Amino acid sequence: MFDTFPAFRRASIAVALGAASVLFVGCTATPPKTSATATEQRQSLNSAANATLTRLYEASPQSKELVARAKGVLVFPDVLSGSFIVGAEHGKGVLRVGGAPAGYYSTTAGSIGFQAGAQSKAMVLLFMTDDALNKFRNSDGWTVGADATVAVANIGANGRIDTNTAQQPIVGFVMNNGGLMAGVSLAGTKISKLDL
Repeated sequence: MFDTFPAFRRASIAVALGAASVLFVGCTATPPKTSATATEQRQSLNSAANATLTRLYEASPQSKELVARAKGVLVFPDVLSGSFIVGAEHGKGVLRVGGAPAGYYSTTAGSIGFQAGAQSKAMVLLFMTDDALNKFRNSDGWTVGADATVAVANIGANGRIDTNTAQQPIVGFVMNNGGLMAGVSLAGTKISKLDL
């Protein structure tokens, strides 16, 4: 009995030292991974934005007319959210004016309430007037609800957009893997310019 205790203790110490050495080696000997260059990030965002708009047009063909009429189109292809009681969202996107990239942005949002899990969604904001677009572009951090109201599009069973929504200065679409999301609020979503 006395011989097995030291053996057990030695084994425990060996396991602890082994685990610690793995942790320390991971912390000290691993060089930092190089991140994507700004050009690569821009190309990736532009490509993902194209795919997001294609999905939007498939879900609601009428949205293509709105996008064509918009003074500016802000596309966040992948907004990741994770939560457990307190939730957080983050994503990167591109603003297009006249069909060409005119700036890159990040979005963040938080929420409190019973929730758990992680999900991804896409967000498209259409600035339908020059005034709405200029206020957005000239802001130093822009928050939905505080700086402007975004009318999240109501889509009927036939894929048509509610006419009242389509006449608002800023129209928003939110999609997940299942398609367009209804009854979503973007209030509190903060959007800031990125240096890319």
